[in-house]
Amino acid sequence: MLTFNSIKELIKSLDWSKDLLSEMFEKRNSFSYKYEMALEILEEDRIEKLIEKEVLRRNGAFLEIDEKYLQFFELVLEVNEQVSTAFIHENIQHVKESINYYLKENGSDKQYSYLKVIKSSLQKIGRITHRSIIDLNRNIENTFKTEPTYKVKIAKLENFDIKRKDIEFLIQQTEKLVTEEELTFFKAALDEELKRITNSLRIKLNEGRHNLIETQKQIINYLNQIKQQSEFIEKIRQIKYLRDQFELKSKTNFLEVLSNNNSVIFEPKSSYPLKLSIDYLQTDEAYQSILKISKKFTNGHKNIALAEAIEDFYLVTETEEEIFINLEEVKNGFMASGNNLYDFVQSYRFPKDVSFEERLTFFCQMISQYENEFNIADTYNKKNEIEFVMVYPKNN
Repeated sequence: MLTFNSIKELIKSLDWSKDLLSEMFEKRNSFSYKYEMALEILEEDRIEKLIEKEVLRRNGAFLEIDEKYLQFFELVLEVNEQVSTAFIHENIQHVKESINYYLKENGSDKQYSYLKVIKSSLQKIGRITHRSIIDLNRNIENTFKTEPTYKVKIAKLENFDIKRKDIEFLIQQTEKLVTEEELTFFKAALDEELKRITNSLRIKLNEGRHNLIETQKQIINYLNQIKQQSEFIEKIRQIKYLRDQFELKSKTNFLEVLSNNNSVIFEPKSSYPLKLSIDYLQTDEAYQSILKISKKFTNGHKNIALAEAIEDFYLVTETEEEIFINLEEVKNGFMASGNNLYDFVQSYRFPKDVSFEERLTFFCQMISQYENEFNIADTYNKKNEIEFVMVYPKNN
């Protein structure tokens, strides 16, 4: 058996084989994947390399993803169908062993290494417990909705209920470990991070216990629905068998039950067609009937009073003219003037009367809008108690 020499080699191999592994993973439950199908995606020498590294397994004419990689993909992508409590149990045992080593060890460095293992295992217990409950609930729902065989569906749901009990038992074991069995350790190990991890674990376990109560209710509800459906289908099969044997009337009270049943579904659909002949519509009697019906509809409408005509002076339009200052035109004049911007704006002839304050505003607006076209100097000048920067056209 060949193994990967480094993480870098493993990641690189998974990268160039990603198309094949993606397709095989998507079809892992639908049908067996043939070797010749893999040749259409990846070269033969690379497929053989994956087999040598035990990423893939060859079984005659078929290929499969190795179990350890399949479990890794399902765990990371959160699509694993198998709910296992072994990981939780192993981590609980690991915590107990590490606590025992910690209490017997005198060296601070060794104690720290054991404490680090305990923290990691406690975090794993909380994370795996939460993940296991999510997987359990998803598998329960998928089984109820997709499993076609009633007996298999019932058996799977009963097995999931056993898994629920196992997870609940492990939650109790973990809480007992933290609060009772190893209370001396958790009091002696004065570590803030350990306290934080322990509190977080208790919260997750408490949430998990409440989620498992809902899971139990869901399993009971699904089993009851399946039982009712199976009983109903069994009755239909018996009725069909008696009907096929022409014994339905003689061996059952079928007719009596139907005669005493007044359900709306057995009533014929009511229809009230109104089909008047052309000859009748041409008579005076039909004409009078149409008039009566017409009055009933017209009486329901109220006459709405019309508004008076609008006076002519309201319709006369008034036009108000406003002169607009075109800064682009002012800028073009400034570029051809060769003067500094402040003096140019103060002496510029605008198409309307402009105050001193408005000219200062135009001065600032032009610097802001056309900064790239102006040469802004480092020198300043002062006129009329206004200090301003010296601005010239760039072409001068």
